Amino acid sequence: MIDPRILRDEPDCIRASQAKRGASPDVVDRALEADAVRRAAIAAFEEKRAAQKTFGKQVAQAQGEEKQALLAQVKQLAAEVKDLEAAQAEADEAWTTALKAIPNVVSEQTPTGGEDDFVVLETVGTPRDFAAEGFEPRDHIELGRMLGAIDLERGAKVSGSRFYFLTGVGAQLELALVNLAMEQARNAGFTQVIAPSLVRTEAMEGTGYLDQGGGEDIYRIEGEDLYLVGTSEVPMAAYHSKEILDADSLPRRYASFSPCFRKEAGSHGKDTKGIIRVHWFDKVEMFVYTTLEDAEAEHQRLLAWEKEFLDKLELAYQVVDIAAGDLGGSAIRKFDCEAWIPTQGKYRELTSTSNCTDFQTRRLDTRGRFGERTAPIATLNGTLTAITRAIVAVLETHQQADGSVRVPKALQPFMGGLEVLEPVAR
Repeated sequence: MIDPRILRDEPDCIRASQAKRGASPDVVDRALEADAVRRAAIAAFEEKRAAQKTFGKQVAQAQGEEKQALLAQVKQLAAEVKDLEAAQAEADEAWTTALKAIPNVVSEQTPTGGEDDFVVLETVGTPRDFAAEGFEPRDHIELGRMLGAIDLERGAKVSGSRFYFLTGVGAQLELALVNLAMEQARNAGFTQVIAPSLVRTEAMEGTGYLDQGGGEDIYRIEGEDLYLVGTSEVPMAAYHSKEILDADSLPRRYASFSPCFRKEAGSHGKDTKGIIRVHWFDKVEMFVYTTLEDAEAEHQRLLAWEKEFLDKLELAYQVVDIAAGDLGGSAIRKFDCEAWIPTQGKYRELTSTSNCTDFQTRRLDTRGRFGERTAPIATLNGTLTAITRAIVAVLETHQQADGSVRVPKALQPFMGGLEVLEPVAR
């Protein structure tokens, strides 16, 4: 939720942000109108309640017929006060709804445009030239089958499309990636967390995910006030809800592991094969609470940690600045790291990191204590590793002509010392 003072004092700033996102500015006008109605409702209620109190004092001093007349007026006033109180509550709710409909105000540095208007900030490493090496690269589906690492057929049999089993070295790869990520995070001072994958409505609303397409990409548990999370950003954002954190304890950095669930609504026809776009995957997510003043610098630090992890996997990748129209409603700026996928001949997203400033903490009532005052604080999130896509990039990038796959040096200690994954007899 944005700071209401920005809406009241700088509505054109929000209109410009909406234009940058390619979204309608009408939400600004609706919110301003709702604010005016709310203020008028508060004034009318308080004025009538003050009159009620005055009449109450007069009744106490009156006698006889005068008192009876005043009592009748007090009764009428009580009914009017009750109606105005209900009108105020209704106006408050409409104001909150209108305010929540406004996405975060994007950074001036965020590119304008939609999904294809990202800006490449940096390219790291050089994609392998398989033609120069004399063989055609296999995709991760074939490699996974040859290595006994990925079982898509049984995943579909048991759970349906976009599900899979990781078996043998595939399961080892997942655990190795998680442990490497957690080791890096721990060494960087993050608190390790195993987070719940089911959250209540207030957590999902507080992070802004129900605002995105009406939550159509989110699984809800029928008959219960519970959602399956698409990222542990959600439980971690709610972790300190309704709390006041001492400024001296900031930044608070968490590295959270959890399964993630996504309907992949709107992705029909996209990545229907393999494990790039699936309904369930595991992830290690970095989540930070910090001051608003340090949020931009922390965003750069999160990006640096993501790059460090991709360097350990010995991948070629690019860093992109996501355009405003492709941002979630909570973020003011987002960087993606996209790894080169040889058989697709293009870069694909492996990690992302977003600066959400105080958008989520205002909704979830998380504040910082700064001396004698409390004030909003910022939240940021960043993927350290999303397992399935990391496995795709590792298998395809480090494959060899015979279908074996070289294990990146940093992963080897977590793979029992394995240096090469060999095809298994079928």
